[in-house]
Amino acid sequence: MINYTWDCKTVDIRPVEDSLTDVVYNVHWKLTGVKEEWAWTSIGTQWLSLDPDSEFIPFDELTEEIIEAWVISAMGEEEVETIKAGIAAQLEEKENPTSITKTIGG
Repeated sequence: MINYTWDCKTVDIRPVEDSLTDVVYNVHWKLTGVKEEWAWTSIGTQWLSLDPDSEFIPFDELTEEIIEAWVISAMGEEEVETIKAGIAAQLEEKENPTSITKTIGG
């Protein structure tokens, strides 16, 4: 079983947008999968749109869990599953390598 952990602590903000301050518009995310002693991390960024119909959350009230939910929502479940599948494939390769690099005479 693979345990996945998001890291969504790093964000880009617009100092002022539509009379709001410190508006998060881009998230630098990491998704790490851990299986036994192996770990693999995928990284990326996700642009966010300011939704005029949702309640604005001031920057100092944001939590990593809120940002993570925004990232997953913006990506969509299909993209999240694709990223997780890539991590799972890398972990499988670490457990059961199909290629190994060796040095002769070393």
